[in-house]
Amino acid sequence: METKDAITSRRSVKSFDPDHKITDKELNQILSLAALSPTAFNIQNWRFVLVKNPELRKAIRQVAWDQAQVTESSALIVLCADLKAWEKQPIRYWQNAPKAVQEFILPAIDDYYRDKDSIQRDEAMRSCGIAAQTIMLTAKSMGYDSCPMNGFDFSAVAKLIKLPGDHIISMFIVIGKKLADASPRAGQLPLDQIVLENSF
Repeated sequence: METKDAITSRRSVKSFDPDHKITDKELNQILSLAALSPTAFNIQNWRFVLVKNPELRKAIRQVAWDQAQVTESSALIVLCADLKAWEKQPIRYWQNAPKAVQEFILPAIDDYYRDKDSIQRDEAMRSCGIAAQTIMLTAKSMGYDSCPMNGFDFSAVAKLIKLPGDHIISMFIVIGKKLADASPRAGQLPLDQIVLENSF
């Protein structure tokens, strides 16, 4: 499937075939491509929690407004981010770079993030947003549909998945075989309302 076709045909699907099983190979392909998504300073701060345990998925559904897609989709990914990835052995992110690059970039990472909680959070959310779109477009190209979700109790889900204190949840992404098409697009703004040249 052409990238542009995946973009135009991707929709947020709510109704999935609960009997369809996605394979570990397919999930690995989706997440391997998601792991190529860009992040600031290459810190790769996203963390993908694959919720496979049926009982855990039921518990998550209870704190997600009882939305059926939480348990009926083929895959539930809780897309999280490590807010402190920048200071956890940052040499890992630049291990293949020349020494001169490492000597420049590692202090720059520290200077950019240290004692700047809002920047750490902003970068985490940006990174997760990019990875989420990569996941959804990859899934579409493989014949799957998906839906990004934020309709849940973030604190309750954090407890259920034992989220570390220095991590945050960005969103869920569910993936599966649709049982029903998404509703027609409700209304796309024309470009002349959203695109500006040079300034507002």
